[in-house]
Amino acid sequence: MTDRQVLYQHHPAEHENTQPWSKSALKPRAWHESDADRLSLNSPDWRFRLSPTVIPVDFTAVDYDDSKWDKLVVPSHWVLNGHGKPIYTNLEYPFVVDPPRVPTENPTGDYRYSFIKPQWSGAGRTIIRFDGVESWFKLWLNEVEIGWSSGSRLPVEFDITDHLSENNIICVRVIQWSAGSYLEDQDQWWLPGIFRDVTVLHRPNNCADDHFVHASYDYTTGKGTLKVDCEGEFTRVTVPELNIDMHAGDSITLDVEPWSAEVPRLYRGTLATDGEHIPLNIGFRTVEIRDGNFRVNGAVILFNGVNRHEFHCERGRAVDKETMLQDVLTIKRNNFNAVRTSHYPPSSHFLDLCDEYGLWVVDEGDYETHGFGFVDWRKNPSDSPAWTDALINRTQRMVERDKNHPSIVLWSLGNEAYRGFNIGLMANCVRSRDSSRPVHYENDWTGEHSDIWTHMYTWPEEIERIGKREETFDGYGYQKREVSLLTEADRVRLEKSRREKPFIAIEYGHSMGNGPGGLLEYQQIFEKYPRLQGGFIWEFIDHGLKQTTADGKTFYAYGGDFGEPRGTHGGNFVCDGLLFPDRTPSPALLDVKAVFQPVVFTLDDKKLLIRNKYDLRDLSHLRFSWRLEKYGEVVEQGELDVPKVKARHTVTVDLPSTLTTARGDSKAGWWWTVTATLDGATWAPDGHEVAWAQYPLPHSENTSNKAVLTSLKIGNDTVSVGPATFDSTFGKLLTFGSIGVEDSHLDLWRAPTDNDIGGPITPDWPEVSAPNRDKWYTAGLDRIQNRVDSVEKVGESLVVKYTDGAAIYDRCLRTTMTYEARDEGRSLHVGVSIIPENDWSDLQLPRLGIRLTLDTKSLERVKWFGLGPGEAYPDLRSSVRMGAWEKSIDEWQTPYVMPQENGNRMDVQYADIVDDQGQGVRIEGDPHFNLTVRRWTSEQLTAAKRVTELEPSDKTIINIDYANSGIGSASCGPGVADKYRTVLKAGEAMRFGFVLRTLG
Repeated sequence: MTDRQVLYQHHPAEHENTQPWSKSALKPRAWHESDADRLSLNSPDWRFRLSPTVIPVDFTAVDYDDSKWDKLVVPSHWVLNGHGKPIYTNLEYPFVVDPPRVPTENPTGDYRYSFIKPQWSGAGRTIIRFDGVESWFKLWLNEVEIGWSSGSRLPVEFDITDHLSENNIICVRVIQWSAGSYLEDQDQWWLPGIFRDVTVLHRPNNCADDHFVHASYDYTTGKGTLKVDCEGEFTRVTVPELNIDMHAGDSITLDVEPWSAEVPRLYRGTLATDGEHIPLNIGFRTVEIRDGNFRVNGAVILFNGVNRHEFHCERGRAVDKETMLQDVLTIKRNNFNAVRTSHYPPSSHFLDLCDEYGLWVVDEGDYETHGFGFVDWRKNPSDSPAWTDALINRTQRMVERDKNHPSIVLWSLGNEAYRGFNIGLMANCVRSRDSSRPVHYENDWTGEHSDIWTHMYTWPEEIERIGKREETFDGYGYQKREVSLLTEADRVRLEKSRREKPFIAIEYGHSMGNGPGGLLEYQQIFEKYPRLQGGFIWEFIDHGLKQTTADGKTFYAYGGDFGEPRGTHGGNFVCDGLLFPDRTPSPALLDVKAVFQPVVFTLDDKKLLIRNKYDLRDLSHLRFSWRLEKYGEVVEQGELDVPKVKARHTVTVDLPSTLTTARGDSKAGWWWTVTATLDGATWAPDGHEVAWAQYPLPHSENTSNKAVLTSLKIGNDTVSVGPATFDSTFGKLLTFGSIGVEDSHLDLWRAPTDNDIGGPITPDWPEVSAPNRDKWYTAGLDRIQNRVDSVEKVGESLVVKYTDGAAIYDRCLRTTMTYEARDEGRSLHVGVSIIPENDWSDLQLPRLGIRLTLDTKSLERVKWFGLGPGEAYPDLRSSVRMGAWEKSIDEWQTPYVMPQENGNRMDVQYADIVDDQGQGVRIEGDPHFNLTVRRWTSEQLTAAKRVTELEPSDKTIINIDYANSGIGSASCGPGVADKYRTVLKAGEAMRFGFVLRTLG
């Protein structure tokens, strides 16, 4: 017999077991801040030690010497404070998928903190509350083990009454990887630590252990019904404004004003027991699904929503109250009405703000197992009895904590955790506790367990079919397999049930880098079909972590920047928000605001139609004004007298008499703008613009100014055409006025956007087509060669003919550039004719136009008349309007976390690019053009991975474009719609022109 001695064997430690998920934790309850005493343990003076793996517990003795330990602020993440490194994954687990086991290399943070026993006012219990700890922790007090818990984004409380002394030492061990980590693969940074509040609470004798506010509203009678459940003999509910004074458990019906996201009417009340007084914020509203629609207070709701992770570029998920308020105000001010708390319950304070300021909330459970998709969903917790208790536990803790928030209108069980019987058990768990709100789960593609059918990144064409209840949806990727396993009877039953449900696009409009494009088309479809009830854009903010280079430059780190192994991280996929990491709005946020604006203006002959898109409120909170501008200068302005416009109704208003007469000139510089602004400060200052529209006034073309050409001059080696000189051999533009020209050529290339690059091919999306960037590289658009075919004097014009094409292929562009001097030699007219040869039809061009590289860095500012002030692309232009604008060249750039195409301005009629003395170049459209101005080339922009890698050159690079393709949302979702693509047809000529004029 072999003598075997086991020296080490990996086995599930207590923090890896799937059961129990906590020890000694108190029953979850509704969170409130009462008049009972409390002591915050938030402090920068916690002692902290990080170990690379789980080591024996050696630090819980009261007299343990922790003087050599570091100090760490609580709440925070240790990896953002110099201890270890953060890890980003999109889908993948950063460890072997062997549930419930976790790696031996398991960062373990030990915390110690001392506090003096609180002097509570009265007898009672003392409990300690942790609002968020990632991912598993154990607690000791004065050497006594109190308990443990998992569920990173959920609170847990422990009774410590019997273990308090005058001077107390609290010890906490936090382990990064636990069995709970398998439930928290949520497309975000893995950030261990105690990252939410730690509080010691006095629970007086005869306090309210829990309470449940039921406040419904009958929209047919205008009456609300209030009942507050609370255990205890001596409990009263008072609401002074409503003259309510009743026992808890009693019910009362009376006239009230309802709560909604549009008018967040809250009544302040109190739940009083012998031990404490709990403030109540009561919002009367009724949520229901009726006649195939999701309704609040009887009205069909259209969600103009956004997905929001909790994130701060320096503090991770340790988000302070001031930042939460900033987020809520930003959401409201940009015409969102809803937020989904992806993919876990947020801080309770954020929900308080949603109640106060008015947002529909989808409260989502702390659950996602996306990484199991890489192993064909084997052992996925959604379909495993070993994980049932954990999932029920997380669901209960969410519902119990958040049940009293009127802003929450929909419970979400989690995200992207595939299917299984546990989903049904979780749904039943919610309904058994709270039947007043529907239940949602996106991966319930058949609609078996969810009250609402939802999907993500659905193509607009499919959404329209869903709107008509004509969808042929059978899933994609692994979903098709699931559908194929259904019996015919089940398939028919579930399809019938699904088609009776309302539809919400729970994620769409992936806001990664420059984009998303095409949001207007989505919104138009949502508004067309009653079944479609809007959606939630992905997502609110880029999750870049603020870093500094050795020379002091700031950048924002993403996946791979902290040494994550190749193939296990999601790169810059973590930067996919409408706000940059420092909470600066991206151009797309302004586009969303315009697409979601709740008032629509339509000009109809001599009338203005004003449509109210609010679901529940009229427009009495808004002022309406107009202004008439000529080339950006206000000529006249005034107020509009608008009658009361009820929700989802339209009124007609007479136009000011000034506007009924046609005005204008050949440049069509007259524009009329109408705006709706807040009449009084609420969630934004008085005068905040909520909606606008702009219309050109009718104009007649002025053709009396015929172009008068100036003679060109031929020298020994050069040709002078007005203010420009050319090389006479190759037709190269050498100078313009006093400025040297380094280069001028036909340009097809742009630095690929994240949406041009496309998203990762994953188990969810195995059939993703090749992204634009790959097609462009294959076609050689980044290596176009230019051949000069001829240089000729034709009359008083210089005509240069080129052939542009990529090596390997025979398709090319026959380009003719015609240069003419006008205005007595003060300007240069450039005519461009492009004839594609051979087949280009399978290729969307990035751009098509002329690139000028001026040999000067003295030009600093751009003044233009056209769309602005921000960037615009064919499918991303709802927020820009015609006007006279000015920016520095530095301000012209959009600093996307990963550098890419940016800064295009559309419909530019003229632009002055000048130095501080007003000297430089004017570009005039014939009639208009697209414009970008940079200090670096598109090739340099393509090569850069960080904004810190972009070094301004001593050149000024200008793109004067005939066309620039749309953006789309192909980083996760549909690409560019056909109507926004720049596609060439063989033999079909394209012609455009512009004028260059010297200034100063």
